[in-house]
Amino acid sequence: MNTEKDFSPLTPNIVRALNDKLYEKRKVAALEIEKLVREFVAQNNSTQIRHVIQILASEFALSQHPHSRKGGLIGLAACSIALGKESGLYLKELIEPVLTCFNDSDSRLRYYACEALYNIVKVARGAVLPHFNVLFDGLSKLAADPDPNVKSGSELLDRLLKDIVTESNKFDLVAFVPLLRERIYSNNQYARQFIISWILVLESVPDINLLDYLPEILDGLFQILGDSSKEIRRTCEVVLGEFLKEIKKTPSSVKFAEMANILVIHCQVSDESKLTNDLIQLTAMTWMREFIQLAGRVVLPYSSGILTAVLPCLSYDDRKKSTKEAASACNHSLMKLVTPEDDEDEEETVSGDSQPREDSPPKTEGDTNDMLNASQESVGFSNICFFTPTSADRSQVTLDLDGIVQVLDRHLHDSSTGMMTRIAVLKWLYHLYIKTPRKMFRHTDSLFPMLLKTLSDESDEVILKDLEVLAEIASSPAGQTDSSGSCDNSDSKLELQVPEGAKAGPQTVVGDSSPSTPSMNSYFYKFMINLLKRFSLERKLLENRGAFIIRQLCLLLHAENIFHSMADILLKEEDLKFASTMVQTLNTILLTSAELFQLRNQLKDLRTQESCALFCCLYRSWCHNPVATVSLCFLTQNYRHAYDLIQKFGDLEVTVDFLMEVDKLVQLIESPIFTYLRLQLLDVENNPYLIKALYGLLMLLPQSQAFQLLSHRLRCVPNPELMRTVDESKYIESKPVGTKRPAYTHMDYNDLLQHFDRVQSKHLEVRHQRSGRADHPDRKLVL
Repeated sequence: MNTEKDFSPLTPNIVRALNDKLYEKRKVAALEIEKLVREFVAQNNSTQIRHVIQILASEFALSQHPHSRKGGLIGLAACSIALGKESGLYLKELIEPVLTCFNDSDSRLRYYACEALYNIVKVARGAVLPHFNVLFDGLSKLAADPDPNVKSGSELLDRLLKDIVTESNKFDLVAFVPLLRERIYSNNQYARQFIISWILVLESVPDINLLDYLPEILDGLFQILGDSSKEIRRTCEVVLGEFLKEIKKTPSSVKFAEMANILVIHCQVSDESKLTNDLIQLTAMTWMREFIQLAGRVVLPYSSGILTAVLPCLSYDDRKKSTKEAASACNHSLMKLVTPEDDEDEEETVSGDSQPREDSPPKTEGDTNDMLNASQESVGFSNICFFTPTSADRSQVTLDLDGIVQVLDRHLHDSSTGMMTRIAVLKWLYHLYIKTPRKMFRHTDSLFPMLLKTLSDESDEVILKDLEVLAEIASSPAGQTDSSGSCDNSDSKLELQVPEGAKAGPQTVVGDSSPSTPSMNSYFYKFMINLLKRFSLERKLLENRGAFIIRQLCLLLHAENIFHSMADILLKEEDLKFASTMVQTLNTILLTSAELFQLRNQLKDLRTQESCALFCCLYRSWCHNPVATVSLCFLTQNYRHAYDLIQKFGDLEVTVDFLMEVDKLVQLIESPIFTYLRLQLLDVENNPYLIKALYGLLMLLPQSQAFQLLSHRLRCVPNPELMRTVDESKYIESKPVGTKRPAYTHMDYNDLLQHFDRVQSKHLEVRHQRSGRADHPDRKLVL
């Protein structure tokens, strides 16, 4: 340094001492500077004071010589001490050169800079707050300093600054938040610790409402929550916990929508093996749960994004039990927010063209910018769904139904989706069809194929929920369509055929509601057609789950409609082998399932016009399977017709499969289902054709266990002499006198027999075509 330069009012001795390499000499110079400045303060000579500060800053603190810089720093601190309360007038000039030294490559000099700033701040106290941002910026750098002495010095300064902020009510939070938002994304652990400690302090100050700015720093907090340091994670958890407590206390002032994006992102973890990621996800899911419960219907426009985050978590195992439970609570709470008022079209309430529903309050036009952008379609679940912020004063919310359906559909299509997630998806679809049927039916054509495919799921619970959805679609009045509806196609416009002799009224058209079940709509028959097609293409599904699916449908819908429609569809089935198998399955369900008790009773006596029509419809399809046809006649007490059918069995090819079916029929005759039939054997005089039909079955069987069983049963019939055939005119339909049917229940049995012959001829022709020669049976008969 040029010692001949004029540094007045600093004396040459002071200048020389400030440039000395020894700390003690620099300290002596600082005391002299303090004395000099006090004199200027007493004289109120601000010009000289600024001149001293300017010399210490430019000629010493910012000098190229390290010892001069050290002297300048201690000199500036001495000025501040001398100024006392007046230092606030000169803080900018005092602080800036000191902060510049924070970037010095010499760790000792950085330490002296930290010491000098500590003294300046300690004297100025609250007067430094207008310069808080530059102080905070400098401290955030020192917090990550590699030198322990510098770091220790910065911690002392940090605590002092925190005390000043805590005791003051003039902190400029608006000016500070942008700097905080920038620094919060630092990856340095010490810098993160520094940031999180400041947030905790600011949150604890009553006069500082950091909650208003939480949307700007929440993402950074979740980033810090994933730090490898346990201490930093714990501190961050405390900070987030404090924020959540405050949110619960004052939910009306919380900007839920602006933070929902952040929660959705952090609820989705890309690497589930990391403990820190699990913590982030659990915390984000916990916040999401509270948001849904506190904000209520305000979150509805963003429900698709929430579901994107929540649904995958429902399939977690016990290792992530807490996250799974939080996700389940989110899902349940969100589902409860959907109400029938969400089924109203927005334009209806805006234009006034349509009358609003009586059970819903009037809607106001919603801001379309508040809805999730439906154009953000993604193939995989790794893509993030984003929200658009909503205004806090919004009076009415709009359900993002299209976005929800997209999310649910993607999860159904994804083969990696867990079982509990698939169940939750189906519960959502069912709930939406219940609460918003009109809007949901706009999506039915796109959802329908996947719902049918889901019937092949390996989980019974998934299939049950899937059937509930399909049953609701098939029975909802919202699914009724006119001639221009989307369901009006060749598959759904089938005519249910009823034998001419049994027609009691207008034919039932599949596109319309069935008279017996007016709640059915066009999707019901579309469902039945596609279900049978699926059984035809997936024989394993029919074999393993067919009975289960049909029985559940009979519980969810009208069993009569299920059987009536399936029988009519099977009547047109070109794959005769499948038709026979399907009839056998339906017949077994009809005769054995508890769910079909009422339908069996309806068919048992054929006392009504409807039951006769149903019998004729079933009969024509049952003809695909001769033994099933006989069992249907036994069920309906058409014993003479059963005998006539058995007489025709002599013209059929008797295969092992055929005999096995007869064997099963014998077992069924001994079951509780046919208790009434066995009791009718006591009345030999009025039931000769029943006995003859049973003997006919006996003659068909080889001398197997079933043969012995039926033979023993027939030996129990009273007086065998009464088995002779008497004048047929004495009998009416071979029924007991006390159970005569109404006149309108007479049916053209000759027509039914002719239909049976035609169907069996088709089966025989197909079998011959398959075997290659007319006299070749399906399988080798082994007795």
